[in-house]
Amino acid sequence: MADSLKSRNNGDPNRDIYALARGSGRRIGLLGGSFNPAHDGHRHISLLALRHLRLHEVWWLVSPQNPLKPAAGMADLAERLACAKTVARHPRIVVSDIEAHLNTRHTLDTLRRLQRRCGRTRFVWLMGADNLTQISQWRNWTSIFDTVPIAVFARPGYSMLALAGKAAHRYARIRIPARVASGLAASTPPAWVFLHSRLHHASATQIRAAGKANRD
Repeated sequence: MADSLKSRNNGDPNRDIYALARGSGRRIGLLGGSFNPAHDGHRHISLLALRHLRLHEVWWLVSPQNPLKPAAGMADLAERLACAKTVARHPRIVVSDIEAHLNTRHTLDTLRRLQRRCGRTRFVWLMGADNLTQISQWRNWTSIFDTVPIAVFARPGYSMLALAGKAAHRYARIRIPARVASGLAASTPPAWVFLHSRLHHASATQIRAAGKANRD
């Protein structure tokens, strides 16, 4: 699978990913983010998604630039991609810079373009509880819920806040029980699940802070 990320020509280096997904009816989780840097928490969520949601793959969508985060302190995209590939170390976790080639910066735009390109593929958006607390700040956030099923994973210090927040409250009636999470990919959106599991305390913010402290 790693080889599928390599371009065979001068076009889109993600072309083979599209070919693998298009028309196949595969179940693919999408984990978007800056990955600045990628860490074992990202991998932890991905492995949980593969198991509990019965996904064929998880794609890490390494964003060129998150619209809600400052460019200052953001590592180069190539550096973040290389780090993510080192951390992922799993044949069913695919690291990609798809958004750079689709020229998208907002989640809804990325989802819609992927759906157009990948036919019958069933995508599931993956995110930590920290993102559920602030997803209402994302552009067209309610349309994201209407476009793909969403799986939210518990994160230290965020779970209770997330479940009491605006998005969880608005979509409380269409939240599915964790015991049937394996069917989420086949659900018609809006549909979402919150998965409690062993918590992983890795944080990109803390990793960057520790690196800065070591340099100082």
